[in-house]
Amino acid sequence: MKNDNLIKARKNKGLTQEQLAKKLGYKGKQSVANWENNHISPPLETAIRISHLLEEDISFLFGHKVQDSHTKKRVVV
Repeated sequence: MKNDNLIKARKNKGLTQEQLAKKLGYKGKQSVANWENNHISPPLETAIRISHLLEEDISFLFGHKVQDSHTKKRVVV
């Protein structure tokens, strides 16, 4: 199931996956695509940056599941 809230918020800001990725310091759109397709969740720090960029609440964008780092499991915030 896709993360429709993240997709909608990104599109409402007029950003492509690639543009959002670049704003976050990523080289390509793959991470954004993975978050939008719910393959993975972003690290907490990145989720906070996304919520600021898209001007949406973090829990609206990701529910209560984000990673506490790139290598650890998801945590509830």
